[in-house]
Amino acid sequence: MRRGAALCVLAAGLVLALAGCGGDEKPALTILAAASLTEVLPNIDEDARYSFAGSDTLATQIREGAPADVYVAANARYPAELADEGLVDDIRVIAHNRLVIVVPADNPAGIATVADLAAPDVRLVVASETVPAGEYTRAALETLGALAVLDNVVSNEDDVKAVVGKVALGEADAGIAYATDVNPVGDRVKILPIPDNAQPAIDYLAGVITSTSNRGAASAFLDRIASDDGRELLAGAGFSVP
Repeated sequence: MRRGAALCVLAAGLVLALAGCGGDEKPALTILAAASLTEVLPNIDEDARYSFAGSDTLATQIREGAPADVYVAANARYPAELADEGLVDDIRVIAHNRLVIVVPADNPAGIATVADLAAPDVRLVVASETVPAGEYTRAALETLGALAVLDNVVSNEDDVKAVVGKVALGEADAGIAYATDVNPVGDRVKILPIPDNAQPAIDYLAGVITSTSNRGAASAFLDRIASDDGRELLAGAGFSVP
């Protein structure tokens, strides 16, 4: 009897231990998001796991089966492609952005306009053409008839954060980036405008990765982005919200 009672106590203890190991806990979401959202998304859900990179790189990871729950891209093309492939759904527009010229705080090249970027010896950094920021940059320059500026590109970066970083470190005379990416290094750089008529429509889209086992939580994360608090956080980070 004593042995039987001991076994019952042990079994009951195991059940309680398993129940106490997170039986009611929700698994943390994994969010794959455009690098330009690095500062703001963790404020919307501090418990989630984030992987920030170029939207194209993240789309490739999803196609290769990376385990994740939500995808947030800095353009409409990649979410649309993934939706057509059955890999992402419940897609929503969450924010908008705009392009600016970024120069070091002392602006040694004396840049004031887009045309100045084509001056001899100017070292320009931009995002790679496969990255949304790079696509937008080239579209803006084409609208302005200023594609010759690209002759001064000394580096094509994998994401827009790297563009701003090189300018802040003095490794380039100028870069073209999103306005929102300047805030973290605002004391080391200054921004110059790109004309409104050349601004492409920069839309951020978020969607649920269809392979997720946390669909309810993933959709709830998108709801939080669209909530008043989420919109306020995005606006405070320099984004415009729909």
